[in-house]
Amino acid sequence: MTVTGPDFLALQVRNLERAAAFYENTVGLTRASFSPPHAVVFDTQPTFAVRDPSPGVDLESGELGLGVALWLHDPEAVSLHDKLAAAGTTIVQEPFEGPFGMTFVFRDLDGYTITVHDRATRE
Repeated sequence: MTVTGPDFLALQVRNLERAAAFYENTVGLTRASFSPPHAVVFDTQPTFAVRDPSPGVDLESGELGLGVALWLHDPEAVSLHDKLAAAGTTIVQEPFEGPFGMTFVFRDLDGYTITVHDRATRE
């Protein structure tokens, strides 16, 4: 067997509906037609979701996302930056030209730091 890479990514969140609404309405992702119980899945590749915490995960004990680097691709990254900033989302790093095109970093409602870039890594 060979592992081919990430297939499904999910962030464990404090408030599922609030997080799902943020990623749908503010970030602009589209919900998938089906989500399992205790999660909201988005129509992305690889699959991305927000979910209730797994048993034993204490979301109140500290900052979420430490050690996690999650990057999203958006060919209109600067427009997304402007939309997020206007919505009051914390912008950690303003847009800059990097190896993956125009790139910026924001913090979501649960403290996860998300990087967005406009150059696709796979053509």
